[in-house]
Amino acid sequence: MDPKKVSELKAFVQLCTDNPAVLHLPEMGFFRTWSLHKLVCVFHFAQGSCPCDAGPRFTAAPPPKAEPAPPSESEESDLEIDMEGVIEPDTEAAQEMGDYENLEVTEEMIDQANEKKGEAIGALGDGELQKALDLFTDAIKLNPKSAILYAKRASVYIKMQKPNAAIRDCDRAIDINPDSAQSYKWRGKAHRLLGHWEEAAKDLAMACKLDYDEDASAMLKEVQPRANKIIEHRRKYERKREERELKERKERVKKAREEHERAQRVRAYVTYGHFNDNVTTGTFWVFVYSIPHQTLNEMPIFFVCFQDPEVMAAFQDVAQNPANISKYQSNPKIMALINKLSSKFSGPQP
Repeated sequence: MDPKKVSELKAFVQLCTDNPAVLHLPEMGFFRTWSLHKLVCVFHFAQGSCPCDAGPRFTAAPPPKAEPAPPSESEESDLEIDMEGVIEPDTEAAQEMGDYENLEVTEEMIDQANEKKGEAIGALGDGELQKALDLFTDAIKLNPKSAILYAKRASVYIKMQKPNAAIRDCDRAIDINPDSAQSYKWRGKAHRLLGHWEEAAKDLAMACKLDYDEDASAMLKEVQPRANKIIEHRRKYERKREERELKERKERVKKAREEHERAQRVRAYVTYGHFNDNVTTGTFWVFVYSIPHQTLNEMPIFFVCFQDPEVMAAFQDVAQNPANISKYQSNPKIMALINKLSSKFSGPQP
């Protein structure tokens, strides 16, 4: 802590000790409020420990809100999926096609694109995959607004074991024509190669819905059980997570309620012994912490300590020298306050 600030604090405490009336200045209202709510006042008039030592002196801050726990390794490991037929993803960048979005396609270009498509289909039938790919690419450049051309090239990518490239082409084809069954079929097959079971099942089901295809239907029957297994596993995990979050929420509510109830209680304990020849033979403690505002309104006795300079000075005097209690035994105001405190807070230690 800044030594200068510590020095200033010491000077302030000394000022209050020398002149308690300072605490009653209007501008010191904030300090009186803080003192009543948070300050621990301990007046120990004999040897021994304060009764508050049995427990914490201040209300503990509520624990930070716990974040939802991530899936445990056991939850992840209990999912077993047959990955037969899954391949490593292709990482080639998408082929640059130029600015064909705004290309004005003429009838002549469409005819040329169809010729290229026919040649590509022939090459594909002969097993010349690279030639078929190049010809479909040429056709796309001539007519980039044809969904079927992208779907056809995607089928070549599938045969070349390049599922990511196929997915890019199918995405483009679906953007052009959302009802392109062939695009959903080939994208479903691409997802199947990558082990994306849920995506594969969704696309293949859509392909069959738009235009039933035996090939797509057969693959759908293969991937659907795996997709269902993943969906069920997710539901199971979600249930566990919800149960865990509910339990944690209940714990937080319970702790918050306990903290609130603790804050509502005024921890005060007063005992005082008998005095013999001006020597303290008993003990006198007043311990107050975290007094809530609403509690203070119900307990005006605490305001006496700060509203009456004479009482304030007397308590400070005794705090500095316990033997000075003898000076106030004939003071009805001071002894009346002690009696009030004793009658209100005597009892078992909190």
